[in-house]
Amino acid sequence: MYSRVLLKLSGEALAGEKGFGFDEGNVLIVADQVKRILNKGTQVSIVIGGGNFWRGRSSERMDRTKADQIGMMATIMNAIYASEVFRGVGIKTVVQTPFPVGTMTETFSKDSAVSHLKNGTVVFFAGGTGHPYFSTDTGAALRGIETDCDILLFAKNIDGVYDSDPSVNPEAKKYDEIQCSDIVKNGLRVIDITAASLCSDNNMPVLIFGLNEEDSIVNAIEGKKIGTIVRT
Repeated sequence: MYSRVLLKLSGEALAGEKGFGFDEGNVLIVADQVKRILNKGTQVSIVIGGGNFWRGRSSERMDRTKADQIGMMATIMNAIYASEVFRGVGIKTVVQTPFPVGTMTETFSKDSAVSHLKNGTVVFFAGGTGHPYFSTDTGAALRGIETDCDILLFAKNIDGVYDSDPSVNPEAKKYDEIQCSDIVKNGLRVIDITAASLCSDNNMPVLIFGLNEEDSIVNAIEGKKIGTIVRT
């Protein structure tokens, strides 16, 4: 069992089969697993992407900075929504952002975040890094490193890291374990290369696994053989 983890979810995980917006059933499945983890003493923080509302630029004429700012706001909507679903099942939550969002969130502080985690509160880190050109994968790596997590858990729609796209190549090989440097060197797009480099530089292990497998989050926390472990 890990004592403190950061769970990274895609925005699409919130949308479910609809592909857009929220699917409360999906979020409740995640909340149930997180509650079981908390009851076993593991501290949990969460980063959610914004892909269920916004992905990149809607037009090539749109400025990249403005497009990324819209993406940051999408992650904040997701975090506020998910945190309320979590509260509905009895989990204490707080949403932290790198910039003020009125009275809706707290401004990120390592000391505050760690204090919340030690008190059994799930901390949602939203708004990315607060800067354009950085993905939510990178934001998750940054917050996980800053708050001294034991491991980053990247829950994906694929059950690990492959040497090629398994949806295209039926002979694709799944790795049980891989080095961060190999992800960067081979251009494997399972996580953002900047995030992989950040984890490598700071000795932060990553587990990449399939969210849709039964009890996958609980199994990941308990150290069962699941997904692909990315070592530094």
